[in-house]
Amino acid sequence: MPTLPTTMIRVLAPFAPLFSERVFEHVQVLVAGAILTPGKRAVSSALRAMGLDQQKTFHRYYRVLSRAKWSTMEASRILLDSLVETFGHEGPLVVGVDETLERRRGKRIAPKGIYRDPARSTHSHLVKTSALRWVCLTLLAEVPWASRVWALPFVCALAPSERYAQERGRRHKPLTEWAWQLLLLVRRWQPEREIVADGGYASLKLLDRCRHLGRPITFITRLRLDAALYEPAPPRKPHQMGRPRLKGERLANLSAVLEDPKTAWTPITVSSWYGGAQHTVKIVSETAIWYSTGLPAVPTRWVLIRDPEGDFESQALLCTDLSADPTRIISWFVRRWQMESTFQEVRIGEILK
Repeated sequence: MPTLPTTMIRVLAPFAPLFSERVFEHVQVLVAGAILTPGKRAVSSALRAMGLDQQKTFHRYYRVLSRAKWSTMEASRILLDSLVETFGHEGPLVVGVDETLERRRGKRIAPKGIYRDPARSTHSHLVKTSALRWVCLTLLAEVPWASRVWALPFVCALAPSERYAQERGRRHKPLTEWAWQLLLLVRRWQPEREIVADGGYASLKLLDRCRHLGRPITFITRLRLDAALYEPAPPRKPHQMGRPRLKGERLANLSAVLEDPKTAWTPITVSSWYGGAQHTVKIVSETAIWYSTGLPAVPTRWVLIRDPEGDFESQALLCTDLSADPTRIISWFVRRWQMESTFQEVRIGEILK
């Protein structure tokens, strides 16, 4: 078997207890081959990159994925611990939550579905594709030698299509449910760390769940400009009957705040705006209760952002930490766009298959 560099062996050593000694030898070869392989990272391509394409016992490497017993969840935990030790030992852990598509076709790929293709669709043109849908969690960490934030994936879950669940008599699990379960794993793996979840799921149920953990997870996402915002519920009077109120008086929509000439805007400079360059924007921020009938009432801090130069559309963000600084909320939110770069590199690999 080819001998790997000492540095690579040191990085892979924490994963050794997950495998038997013989299987771990094959795992090291496949990992090194996947790193060296351009395009399709299949087992055969990895063996070819390692010069083992003519080996008679090549089938043993396929068994690492098809027959060997090892826990992918435990591997994700070890991977996260390694990433945190290297890149996230200070400050809160900023975790990106989003889904991506793996284009797959074939009758034997049962969990696939038909989804909107974000890489090929535009606002005026919708493109759908047959694919597997993965909900991914990435560590959004600053990499010192890159002088930028990288999205480093450490765990993902396959979210099958609704048709797949119906055909098998199972309950279909929405994307927000998958995101919630993955965030619970991260909280279990990192019980003492402050965690900031930066995702695209503006779900009141998900936000409320994150708030009511033993140690809450701060969630940041977009907020619709027409979202129903309210003042906090007034204090109960002595001996008042009935259920406690969830909210107070209705507040103006953020779209009205955006157009109001009396709105007091504060200019700030974001050091890592889209594309990594500095950019000056104007913001206004307040706290409010976000509520919709039949769903939990969630206290939030909203941040309304307007670009003085008009290069970007005005947008609103929310954060479940009411004491968070608006500038910090924006800096956390901007990090999530590094996930698009990571997903794009994966899609390029699919195209080259």
